[in-house]
Amino acid sequence: MKKSNFKKQVFTAILASMGYVLSTFIYLPRMAPFQHFINVIAAVFLGPFWGFACALMTGLMRMILNGSSILAVIGAVVGAFLSGLLYKKFQKLIWAVIGEVIGTGILSAIIAYPFMRTFYGLPATSVFTYVPFFVPSSLMGAVLGYILLKTLDKSKLLNQLKSFLDN
Repeated sequence: MKKSNFKKQVFTAILASMGYVLSTFIYLPRMAPFQHFINVIAAVFLGPFWGFACALMTGLMRMILNGSSILAVIGAVVGAFLSGLLYKKFQKLIWAVIGEVIGTGILSAIIAYPFMRTFYGLPATSVFTYVPFFVPSSLMGAVLGYILLKTLDKSKLLNQLKSFLDN
């Protein structure tokens, strides 16, 4: 196994654990902004594949250990992947935020509706039922992630940390 791949696996596990702990102990009703905070960080440092894996692990831990619904997974993985994809393409921090908010706030919210109807018996309402809950949560967390990453960038640590993970 390549050394950089091992570093990315370890960093993914650390971020997933941080996402789980932050989402568990800093509780906001119907919101998980720290999941989105971690998603933006993972997108920038790890890219779309590992960001997706990180969000999946965090969501599964929240479901298994906390009894969260399937929204814990669906509400995170699409945004994490799109965030990583857009950041990889444009190499600008703001694109990681945009990817997270669109991916989670809109796409995941729409994707979640049929799952919630099927598995949890959600009554027939609008396919946009979860958008008002997902957008503020993803925006709040993504902006927090942006602030941290921008601070790291200004202090010249962002590129050093990224190159450490790639070597």
